[in-house]
This record gives sequence, C-alpha cells and structure tokens, in this order.
Amino acid sequence: MKEEILKFFKGDADDSEATLVKYSHDASLLEVRPKIVLFPKDSEDVKNLVKWVGENKIKYPKLSITARCAGTDMSGGAIGESIILDFTRYMNKLIGGPLPMKSKAEWEIAVQPGMFYRDFEKITLAKGLILPCYTASKSLNALGGMYGNNSAGERTLKYGKMEDYILSAKVVFADGNEYVVKPLNQEALEKKIAQNDFEGNVYKNIFNLIKANEEEIKQAKPRVSKNSAGYYLWNVLRDNSRQSGASIFDLNKLLVGSQGTLGIVTEMTIKLIPENKYSKLVVIFTNDLEPLGRLVDEILTHHPESLETYDNKTMKLAVKFFPDFLKNKGLVGMIKFMWSFFPEFFMFLTGGIPKLIILAEFAGRDEKVVQDKCLQLVEKIKNFKLKVHITESTAEANKYWDIRRESFALLRKHVKDMRTAPFIDDIIVRPEFLPKFLPELNKIISKYDLISTLAGHAGDGNFHVIPLMDFKRNDIAKIVTELGEQVYDLVIRYHGSITAEHNDGLIRTPYLEKMYGNRITNIFKKIKEIFDPQNIFNPGKKVPATGEGIISTQAGTKEYLASHIALEHQAVHRV
Repeated sequence: MKEEILKFFKGDADDSEATLVKYSHDASLLEVRPKIVLFPKDSEDVKNLVKWVGENKIKYPKLSITARCAGTDMSGGAIGESIILDFTRYMNKLIGGPLPMKSKAEWEIAVQPGMFYRDFEKITLAKGLILPCYTASKSLNALGGMYGNNSAGERTLKYGKMEDYILSAKVVFADGNEYVVKPLNQEALEKKIAQNDFEGNVYKNIFNLIKANEEEIKQAKPRVSKNSAGYYLWNVLRDNSRQSGASIFDLNKLLVGSQGTLGIVTEMTIKLIPENKYSKLVVIFTNDLEPLGRLVDEILTHHPESLETYDNKTMKLAVKFFPDFLKNKGLVGMIKFMWSFFPEFFMFLTGGIPKLIILAEFAGRDEKVVQDKCLQLVEKIKNFKLKVHITESTAEANKYWDIRRESFALLRKHVKDMRTAPFIDDIIVRPEFLPKFLPELNKIISKYDLISTLAGHAGDGNFHVIPLMDFKRNDIAKIVTELGEQVYDLVIRYHGSITAEHNDGLIRTPYLEKMYGNRITNIFKKIKEIFDPQNIFNPGKKVPATGEGIISTQAGTKEYLASHIALEHQAVHRV
C-alpha cells in the first residue's frame, strides 16, 4: 500500500513500528493501531489520497482515512484502523490575515488545520485579537481539531463555540475534490443544488433531509447550551425569509464538530474578536451543593466572561504536585507564585479545602468597570454566606486558571499505577439541576470505588469527570461500559447531553441511540451516506461502522469498544 500511495503523494509516509504505536493513541483510553501514517504537503495530496482510497475501496475493503492534528481528542476520534492523515508536519501555516472585516469590531484570519493553537494565539494577540472558543488544552491542540470537535471552553459561556467563528472552509469531499463551504442565501443555494454534481447533490440531499424531518429534529434538540453529540443539524438551515439576501444555509454548521467523518478540512477562514485589556476573577469557595443552582443563576445575571469550577480533589492534586506549576517560572516567579497561595493555605488549614471552587471572570476595556462588576457580584451573593476573594492581579488569577486547565495533565503524569479514563468526561445538564444531579452522579461513581476529579463550566452545567483506573484489572472494560450506561441514563433523565464539547468518537458513538432514539440516529446515518457513500472518512465515529471488527449494531459497537479498552494497559507509548 505504501508504494502505491507514494506514486501520487508528495508528503511523507511512515509505517514503522514506533510510528504505528504512537498513532495508536490519542488522549482517550483507547488503542487502535493504524496501517500507515501520512503527512500531506498540501491540499493536492489530500485530494489525490481521497480519490485513490475511493477507487481502491473494493480492492482494499478496510481502507479509510482518519484526519488528525495534535491528537488531543479524548473520545478516540483521532485514531483509526487504516490511514492516519497528520496535518501538523506541513499543513500548519498562516494563509492570510488578520484582516479587518466590514464590522470594525471583527477581523478574519485564514489558516491550515495543522497550525497549533499556541502559535495561532501569538499571532492574534499581537494584534489585540482572540479566538475565544479555545479549550483547556490550548497549549497542545491544533485548529483542525477545533474544527472537527466544534471546540468550546471557559469563554464559550459568553462567546459561543467554534461553529460561531468559521466564516468559510475549504473541504475535500468524498469525490476527491476540494470545495469552498460558506453560508449561502436562497439564490446561491438554488444555484448550488442545480449543479447536479457531487457537491450539488450533497446540498440538495441535506436540505431535503432537514426539511422532511424539521419538526422531529427540532424536538430532538437537547435542552442545554452546548451539545456535541451526533451531527449538529439545528443551525444548518435558518429561516431568514424576511431578510432579503440573508444567509439561510450553512454546511459548516454540520461539518464543524463532525470529527472528519463527512470530509477533510484543508483551510479555515476564522473570525476573531478584540481581546479585553483587563480581567479579574471572583473566586468563590463552597462546601454546600444545595444552593449551587441558585448561586449560578445569580452569578449569570452579572454576565461574566466565564464561570468555571473544580472540586476539592483537583485542588488537593494541585497542592500535591505543586512543583509542576513552578517549572519555567524562574526564581522570582516561583516565589511570587508560592506566596500568592498563602491566603488559600491559611484558609484550608483553618476550614479545610472546600468541595467546590468557583471562578467567575469579568473582563472589559476599562479596569474600574471590571472591578465594579466584581464588587457588585460579591455584594449580591453575600446572603449565600460563602468565602469570596477578588484577585488582585493577572498573576494571581493565573494560579487558579493553571489548576483548572492543567488538572487532566497532572492526573495523566503523576498518579502511580493508575491512569486517567476519560469516558464520562463531558456531561452537561442545565445549571438549575446541579444540586440534585451532582450528588446522584457521585452516588453512581462511588459504587465502583473509583478515585475521580471533577472540573468544568459551571455556567453551562458542563462537567468533566475523570476517573482514575488501574488498567491491569480484568474488569476495566466492564466498569467503563456499565458506569457509562448509568451516568448517561442519569444525564438523559435530566434532559442533558452525553457530550457538550469533547464529541463522540469511539467512546460515545454507541450511546447516541440511547440519547436520541432510533429515528434521529437513522437521520445521522443518512447524513453520513450523503457525504460519504463508501464510508472512507473516519469510520466508527458518529455512526457505528460496518465491517470486520466494527459491528453495525449498538451492542456490537460496545463489544468493539470494550476490546480496545482492554488493550490499553499493554500500550508502550502515550501521545
């Protein structure tokens, strides 16, 4: 296969043992070994590869392409059994911008999918601009993964998800051609459909599918602020009939978050917004979950930039592995960082570590306005009788953000003979349900005698629960599937979503029918067939794949999932 590919492929091809082991993993608990890893030089490489795979699918039935960037996916979305296509080696460049848009408050920038967010952010911040849907793993992840997963994070509460910042994208469809995908008005949509070619038929069939099932799709929408489960159908078609020339149809709303199962993005034009000059945190410490829903509602009336939280186990972990936070800070920075924690150490000694630490961030262009917002919030929540602290500096605020953002990395690196098992890591319910939901969640987890940490986005009711597990145990696969089933039953009972940000991948695709029912999951299957009739793009995610090793039934997919969980403790390399 390698020799055949290199006849038309300008980039690198690697099927060495070390590379195949490395790319058997992403940040999930799964292991799936590919046949070969390719590093495309440009979009011509991507187009030629897609055409070759389509032409050779009969000869090699298991052929498929899993597009990958930084490999930080926690759902198993960036691993596959055939070809891994890694964009970070060559297709990682700035294409153009930042350039001002018609609105003076917004700018645009064009990039390739393999650009790391940390490099991208340096460029934008130099212009005083930001892409605000960055994730907690922003020092590691890449833009292509943000497109594929419809990324969200601490500032999504106010600014939205990745889908809200994609102006247009270049995407290679299953016919091997690259198309510009952007919002279309009624006239442009009709022209596109009239093409009667592969691209035109995609637009026609998706439009007809949504129109034919409009009411059912509307009813199936989870009643939460964020949702990455299944194909996101709800914003593709807009009714803007009263606005002449307004955009009514945008396929990027479907492609963003589809985990590369419908096409492969080769370039993105992204909207940027001005970064606020000043920000401060109001840090709230609570031991009582009962008033949490009311507390969150009260905080949200003040319109914070973000509203985050983490639990006492996360805080204890940070204290235990404090040296990790001191790296690369220098002697003076180290002393300042340690000194900044003195109030918390004193509080913990006198009253213990609180169950939850809540971070309400306020930001703006005027420092006094920001400070006033913080003071107003503190005054408003006095009746909750909680310990509250307003940070005095960016450095002080960063100590809390460091703990929030680095908790998963700390777990992965330090806990001896145990490792992180992200499979119930991204659940979401409406904030008003949290006082009842969280104790019920803890009760379910406690039945399995697992250590776990909890952190997340309190303003959205979105929590990341990360259990620690010993993968030498023979019952790991059983625990993962049983516990996942019970937690997702609880989430659905509270009208939530099984994944708000991290997406389905291999780990949650088996549960989509539980969440949506048979009719909606059949719509997902039809979407996959419209875009990818030969099933060449990242099979097994969003829609259970068919073929040897991956079975089309829900129960069969869980069986497949369990087999790959069981292999994990044999892994010799972690990404």
